[in-house]
Amino acid sequence: MEPSSPNSGFFQQLPVLKNQFHDDASLQRVAKLFLPTSLLEHIGPETAQLGDHVLSQDIFDHVTDAEKNQPYLRGSGRDAFGNPKSELVVTEGWKRLQDFGFEKGVIALNYDTDYGPYTRLVQFMRCHLWGASCANTLCPAAMQDGAARLLQRHLAKQDSSSMTLTQRRVFQNAFDHFTSRDPTKAWTSGQWMTERTGGSDVSLTETVATYDPYPASDGNPSTPWANPEEGIPLGPWSITGFKWFSSATDSQATILLAKTEPGKGVSAFFAPMRRHNPSLVSATGRPGGTELNGVTIQRLKNKLGTQSLPTAELELKGMRGWLIGDEGKGIQEISTILNITRVHTTVSSLAYLGRSLAVAKAFALVREVGVGKGKRVPLSNHPLHMRTLSGMAAEYHAMMLLVFYTLYVLGLNERPPSSPPSHTVPETSRAPSPPPHLVAPLLRVLSSLHKAYVCEHVVPLVFGCMEALGGVGYLVNAESEHLNVARLFRDACVGAIWEGTTDVLSGDTLRALKHPATGRDSLAALDWLVDSALSSSGGEASASIKRQWTSLRARLVAEDQPALLPDARQLVFRLAEIVMAALFVLDAAADPGPEVEAMCQRYLAKKGLAGAAAVAVDAAQGLCLDQAIVYSASSLPPLSGVRGEKGQGSKL
Repeated sequence: MEPSSPNSGFFQQLPVLKNQFHDDASLQRVAKLFLPTSLLEHIGPETAQLGDHVLSQDIFDHVTDAEKNQPYLRGSGRDAFGNPKSELVVTEGWKRLQDFGFEKGVIALNYDTDYGPYTRLVQFMRCHLWGASCANTLCPAAMQDGAARLLQRHLAKQDSSSMTLTQRRVFQNAFDHFTSRDPTKAWTSGQWMTERTGGSDVSLTETVATYDPYPASDGNPSTPWANPEEGIPLGPWSITGFKWFSSATDSQATILLAKTEPGKGVSAFFAPMRRHNPSLVSATGRPGGTELNGVTIQRLKNKLGTQSLPTAELELKGMRGWLIGDEGKGIQEISTILNITRVHTTVSSLAYLGRSLAVAKAFALVREVGVGKGKRVPLSNHPLHMRTLSGMAAEYHAMMLLVFYTLYVLGLNERPPSSPPSHTVPETSRAPSPPPHLVAPLLRVLSSLHKAYVCEHVVPLVFGCMEALGGVGYLVNAESEHLNVARLFRDACVGAIWEGTTDVLSGDTLRALKHPATGRDSLAALDWLVDSALSSSGGEASASIKRQWTSLRARLVAEDQPALLPDARQLVFRLAEIVMAALFVLDAAADPGPEVEAMCQRYLAKKGLAGAAAVAVDAAQGLCLDQAIVYSASSLPPLSGVRGEKGQGSKL
């Protein structure tokens, strides 16, 4: 025997990641279930190309740079002579990743491309591929998306009295920047809600906005400009206060909440981050320049994860902005952004899990373990390891179904089918499409439900993938960034916290279901969804899911909101599992096969939604089936009781 040394002996072969657009079976199945075949064929080549790009060494080098060289305040917020100067510095890796996202249109696609009600699905398929490689640049991009949608809604209003011509020009200019694919023009946005008085509860907001218009007209050279080159003036509202948590400190604009006159509540404002100052002098003596628009960065937050993302405490002192909508309607306005940022958060969480599973799968192919009597096998041939990974794959697929169905309904809400898309889509989705009057009530429930469940349950699953690599999984593998599951785990932990914690979202789901005016419509929409998803499958599984929904529905109707609130988390989790089970059955019936049907049976049994899966297979066949679930094998030996009879579809 030869002793090992630092440079001799056994060295583990590095796992190799595959393009997730092709290799992620769940992503492929949700695409086939929710997108028409012609559209999937149309977008396939470009999306596959993105799947290659996000795994390139250049991208991973930028990720490592963004993580290692974290954002900081130059001079700790002072210049060489001690004058206050808030100057945020971000790494080149962060900038290059942000530019990549702009160029690939991860946000712009929803605004410059029209695939009808499927546009959001196409956009978020791309976000799903990008999320684990973007080093959190999708966070400010998510708020950019929400801000673009909010301004788009206001710009679409035909009532000219709702805003002045100058305000419309300001909003249109910002919208054009938010939806640009040109990195030199594209903007991200902040979303400033959180203050020391509370996170999601904005009722005690201490930021105050005062209407104080400049006396100069737009045509006067003395007009204070946000951007004189584009002719964009600063707003007539002066905003002062303190924002405790801003996760897009390097953005070019923000949407924020502030109070106006006493008794009017909270209002929403748009404000540029920078303003023109003719009195500034550059290092070479050139007059004129830009500075922060009444904003001082007090300090950057030190966080467990998302360390590449600049998150700060901000003092606002005379920040100039524009009122969005009516005074006192800020919460309604900001909800448009929240519906978008919440789904971005959930898709990012699933992106972390999808990538973590990809790493665990790749590792299992190259790592050998002992199985007794001197025999060694790859982890991919180890029955226990494959059973563990196949169980995680089933959980992942169920959550993918819930989130991408939510995106399908979001697309229907934003682009009703009556509005013909620019790209002709002759077929329809294989997923059930709710009647027009149920789209909004269904979205109202799903928009909180998906985040409450998924972001909470992703965290232990990503940890499971980290554990599947053994000790190396616990290491911060920046030297082999594509294997850095520890970074993904740290970043995944925030999903259940920002944009509404699990408890906040659970309470919000209950409010939607118990709302005196619209709660019945939301319940009716869920009735429709469960019945429609299960309509193509009979059998005990479907009957059991319906019984569980009937029981849960009865309690939701019978008890008032205060009585339900202590159990809100458990009730919402159960509701999510019922919806996921129904969609699982729908998916298995739409495209049957031994892997998906076994996953479905096991998922239903694990969640107590059906009896234990009665699949009589020997150990070798069981391993083969688990491998097919994990690795998407296309051929398996016939398994009794799993595949439906020829021509009969699924037996579920």
